[in-house]
Amino acid sequence: MTALQKIWKYLLIFLKYFSLVFFSFVAVLPIVSCVITAFKTDTEYQQTNVMTMPESWLNFDNFVQAFQKANMGRAFINSTIVLVCVLVVSVFVGTQLAYVLDRFKFPGNGMIRNLFMFASLLPGVAMQVAVYQIMYNLHFINSLFGYIVMMCGTDVIAIYIYIQFFENISFSLDESAIVDGASYFTIFYKILLPLLKPAIVTSCILKAVGTYNEYYSANLYLQDKKTLPTVATSLYTFVGPLGSKYNLICAGVIISLLPALIVFITCQKQIYSGLTSGAVKG
Repeated sequence: MTALQKIWKYLLIFLKYFSLVFFSFVAVLPIVSCVITAFKTDTEYQQTNVMTMPESWLNFDNFVQAFQKANMGRAFINSTIVLVCVLVVSVFVGTQLAYVLDRFKFPGNGMIRNLFMFASLLPGVAMQVAVYQIMYNLHFINSLFGYIVMMCGTDVIAIYIYIQFFENISFSLDESAIVDGASYFTIFYKILLPLLKPAIVTSCILKAVGTYNEYYSANLYLQDKKTLPTVATSLYTFVGPLGSKYNLICAGVIISLLPALIVFITCQKQIYSGLTSGAVKG
């Protein structure tokens, strides 16, 4: 190996590790800035830059004010209700739909799959006028039940995850169960559904993140911000025409991150195994 080749080799190694460190720093910087700002008083926030450390790390007044003024207790309750209902219905409907599309060959099977694919390509904003008209006619505006029904809409990505996983489960399991006298419902609930655990974990993670962070639909359909706030909409309490209290917003952001962080830390083994085992196979 010549000297030029060695220089080029070490240069590539340096660029590789430098890019990893740089982009890691870029990703972590907003979080660090948010944590620092959350502990600052109004005076400190106005007179210092975002990376200046607060005078006291034991100042939890911002967290108390954010939790009380943004009505985050009610927001967590509403978001939890929505999240649980959406995940249960999505798994219940999505797994059965994927089971029918994969295990039963009937006229229109391919067309249904293509329609799902076509629906996934449509931008959500382009359909908001029609969706809002339907919600209005059904009197689902400003209704937590109506919002849950809308969010329970078929998740195309989850359905394709389930279908791909079903395709890797041998038909011999179904045939053996049928020979033993099992019905299709028994085959699905007793045999196939337990095998779908990795795919269910994967789809639940994707659906839960999207539902928990949903702001546009929650702000549009849950207009009563006093009784029907969600975690995403409650953070906008401190944004207004007279200015924004970013120290309280950052405190609210940290509070909203805590449940997801606790769930991730306690269930990270199941999450990692579900993501790797439930990945779409080619």
